[in-house]
Amino acid sequence: MTSEPHQRPIGSLRAVALDAPDIGLLARFYEQLAGWRRVPDDAEDEDDWITIDSGDGWRIGLQLATDHVPPRWPDQDHPQQAHLDFRVPDIDAAAERAQQLGASLLRRNERWHTLADPAGHPFDLCAGPDGPRTTMTGVMLDCPDAKALSHFYAALLGKPVTYEAHGVAMIGEDGSQPVMFQQVEQYTAPRWPDPAYPQQIHLDVTVQDVDAAERAALDIGATRLDFTGPNWRVYADPAGKPFCLVWTD
Repeated sequence: MTSEPHQRPIGSLRAVALDAPDIGLLARFYEQLAGWRRVPDDAEDEDDWITIDSGDGWRIGLQLATDHVPPRWPDQDHPQQAHLDFRVPDIDAAAERAQQLGASLLRRNERWHTLADPAGHPFDLCAGPDGPRTTMTGVMLDCPDAKALSHFYAALLGKPVTYEAHGVAMIGEDGSQPVMFQQVEQYTAPRWPDPAYPQQIHLDVTVQDVDAAERAALDIGATRLDFTGPNWRVYADPAGKPFCLVWTD
């Protein structure tokens, strides 16, 4: 267990984005599984992107990937790269409901079940008898070094490192959009936009001054990727996972 002083963030977590070949299908799945709602946004084309809101602080972006190659967890030749964790009052009932909605069961455990959503992204349903709702507890990033990547994102997002143990780490507090990290043997990094090594999931980070934010991100170990849009730039973290710095014009 650890805690670091709060540091000034380079940016703030705007959204966790999932790639999918059919974003409408995936939006309906999570709307029905967790009660999430779509966010109208005139700046985003729903043919390519849908934003859904969890109702308790999380924003999930669904990004069209026509050449999407789904993970085959736990196969590291087709890695998940990251997964979402949910807290539910009854993991057996929640897993049955998820399968009725189009999920596939991957593994059962006493305290959590692992499933894949209709786009193939694994997610965990974890026991949490603290209410009747399905709530998202965090996003877990696979990486070759959990400690190193947690400190990178702590600096990027200004969230303190709140937990460290062998092969795992967390930044931020439970209930306040924590980001978690798990060390994976034989980790295979994305090579976005190469569909043979897909990103699967990426984080969008809101910044005020993108040039200043870029300098700061590069200073802590990010790499600039040669892709930009009208209000976003793409980078890779030290584990090779893409993330975007986004801003409002």
